[in-house]
Amino acid sequence: MELNVKQMKSLALAYMGDAIYEVYVREHLIKKGKVKPNQLHREAVTFVSGKSQAAVILHWINQEDFLSEEETSVAARGRNAKSGTTPKNISVQTYRYSTAFEALIGYHHLMGNQERLDELITSAIQFVEERSE
Repeated sequence: MELNVKQMKSLALAYMGDAIYEVYVREHLIKKGKVKPNQLHREAVTFVSGKSQAAVILHWINQEDFLSEEETSVAARGRNAKSGTTPKNISVQTYRYSTAFEALIGYHHLMGNQERLDELITSAIQFVEERSE
């Protein structure tokens, strides 16, 4: 079955992006020498929380020429997707931007854009680490 990623629902992209980003974050933490499960979980949350993801995508949007037109469009579709669930612990706006972030990650993964995916995730991890220092 041929996937038409460009026509895919934003929430499906976000669902994929959430999983992919989580794997990258876990690998990053383990490579940094974090090995205790509760420590890993606590630190992973700082990266994968809705607040962090929203901050990252807003940083990218406000950075001139960082996202392509296509990426901006994918993120906007993710932000505007109606999920039918209400977020716990974060505002609806923050939740929408975190969905935009996840949709963009999912989009690149499903498109097979490995180089750009790596670039975005490296940028996201760096941004979160700099913010939390």
